[in-house]
Amino acid sequence: MTKNYLFEIGTEEMPAHVVAKSVKQLADRTGKFLTENGLGFKNIKTFSTPRRLTVLVEALAEKQADIDEVKKGPAKKIALDKDGNWSKAAQGFVRGQGMSTDDIYFEELKGTEYAYVHIQKPGKPASEILLGMADVVKAMNFPTKMRWGTSGDFEFVRPIHWLVSIFGSDVIPVKLLDITAGRKTEGHRFLGDSVVLANADDYEDALKNQFVIANAQERKNMIVSQMNDLVAEKNWQIKPDAGLLEEVTNLVEYPTVFSGSFDKKYLEIPDEVLITSMKDNQRYFEVYDQDGKLINHFISVRNGNKDYLENVVSGNEKVLVARLDDAVFFYDEDRKYPISHFVDRLKNVSFHDKIGSMADKLVRVKAIGEYLAQKWHLDEQTIKDFDRASSIYKFDLVTQMVGEFAELQGVMGMHYARLAGENEAVSVAIKEHYMPNTAEGELPQTTVGALLSVADKLDTIITFFGAGMIPSSSNDPYALRRYAYGIVRILLDQGWSLPFEETLPALISAIDGKTKAKLPKGDEDKEIALFIRDRIKQYMQKNDFKYDVIDAVLASSQQDPSQILASAKVLQQHHDDAAFKPVVESLIRINNILDKAKFSGQGQVDPELFEDQSEAELASGVAALAKVADFSELYQGFVKLQPVIDKYFETNMIMAKDPAVKTNRLMQLQEVRSLAERLGSLNKLVIK
Repeated sequence: MTKNYLFEIGTEEMPAHVVAKSVKQLADRTGKFLTENGLGFKNIKTFSTPRRLTVLVEALAEKQADIDEVKKGPAKKIALDKDGNWSKAAQGFVRGQGMSTDDIYFEELKGTEYAYVHIQKPGKPASEILLGMADVVKAMNFPTKMRWGTSGDFEFVRPIHWLVSIFGSDVIPVKLLDITAGRKTEGHRFLGDSVVLANADDYEDALKNQFVIANAQERKNMIVSQMNDLVAEKNWQIKPDAGLLEEVTNLVEYPTVFSGSFDKKYLEIPDEVLITSMKDNQRYFEVYDQDGKLINHFISVRNGNKDYLENVVSGNEKVLVARLDDAVFFYDEDRKYPISHFVDRLKNVSFHDKIGSMADKLVRVKAIGEYLAQKWHLDEQTIKDFDRASSIYKFDLVTQMVGEFAELQGVMGMHYARLAGENEAVSVAIKEHYMPNTAEGELPQTTVGALLSVADKLDTIITFFGAGMIPSSSNDPYALRRYAYGIVRILLDQGWSLPFEETLPALISAIDGKTKAKLPKGDEDKEIALFIRDRIKQYMQKNDFKYDVIDAVLASSQQDPSQILASAKVLQQHHDDAAFKPVVESLIRINNILDKAKFSGQGQVDPELFEDQSEAELASGVAALAKVADFSELYQGFVKLQPVIDKYFETNMIMAKDPAVKTNRLMQLQEVRSLAERLGSLNKLVIK
């Protein structure tokens, strides 16, 4: 027999960003708890609002299955010692079954007697086991926790005010602190009343009658539907924002969408300021006309019905206008000063107390970027624009607008630079140097912006490593992994070559003497190179490269991300081809021979020592492959060379008696291996 089980945790309003994760955690922990306790169930549904986390376990078994089984233990000669006493092995066997040695009996199996016990144990009722839901709640984790009243060491995301625990129609009196679960839940804080549930299945409909839409997806659908109706009626447009939609869904229990407006004069300030004021500060959706132009309206969601909605609209408009008045003031004040005024103030802004000021960082970044620009043969105008951008790009950090709206750093720098007469490449680079601002965020679209972003991120990584602030396996407070991953993505996007192990010493040398910051010394630059190399692995993992392909290309001597990725693409593309296995096997055979011979000789192959035509054929093939730069052509060259290699082994004794011939043949194989290593360390490949 089965029944549905309802468990609800009623709290004070939780932050919107924790609601969805918390109810999922509750469901996962509940499922694990039930499974570990031998209670079968069909499914777990979740319900959540800012004031409640709820699971509905469907078709939960009313009791554990009865246990009736025979367990086989050690052989009799092990279970009993020479005096006929129970051995430690026998005692341990029965202890593990929750029984005693009195329960042991012996039976013969294939000529040997073994100890057995017959376990008969009735299953516990679910009503008894479900009392353990209190421990499920106590085990939950949150980004931030609170204690309250006399809760002692118990912490939860917000104070708990009630619990509901109903199995079918029976209350399971789960006790947590001084709260004992019952069948009473709470409706909307202002529009609803308390509800006494007759059974678990009444939950969703009973709360709807009290202005609570407990199903988060239903709440989200209501918001989307109401917004679509509103914009259709007004002939507006809104841009999808899944994050904001998720947030407002978890801010309300009964959603009602409404629109408000503000004076058109505020449209004179940059769109990003308006959008930030609406979206980030007030959780409003910005509105556009049919041409995609931002207009003086917004859409928001009320936690309630349509009663007195005009008062809600008016109140929200007043709050927004106050924010916009501040923004206009900051905007006007910032424009009174030249960029040089703000740049000069960067001397007093700390980048990090162990590294130096923001002004110092500008000097280092310019030096790094100039080195890279020369390395990549960028044109004169790009270098000129980079020099200007790198001299000013952090200036908006000390503007009043960014001081109030920190999320607009870079964006306001771009707008203020345009107003100051800077060209478009310089202005846009100021914004783009922050990109990507998340692991998979948008990349810089301009060359100057990409160069500035790479230089800025390299400087951060180099100086933090130099100061000893290196990320651990579990801790990366300065997001250096994200910066390194961003560098890799930009290099691949721009097609820029940057072999880190070779280049980092030169970059460190370029900024040496231009900073008081401690710089990496000795092998610390290699540590940085390996750190960035790990981000290449991360990139390939996220793009579904086979694990053995990743291992092969990262174990090669290749350092440049673009070259590593190009090699990986070729190996991935041909991994399952019919020719792949024989090609890789022939190259691995060469590796094995050279490794066994401990041969690492350098020099030229001498054709005068050839004794067979196959040696000349291999030499000719290797000479042709040495001229190939493209990895795809290189692989296809090995496909053609593979029969030649096989013939070479069939007709030649590599370890010839003549030392000169032996060395010459090993040298030939060394040439093949050197070319193959451009593709990767092929020993790492899994071939079937």
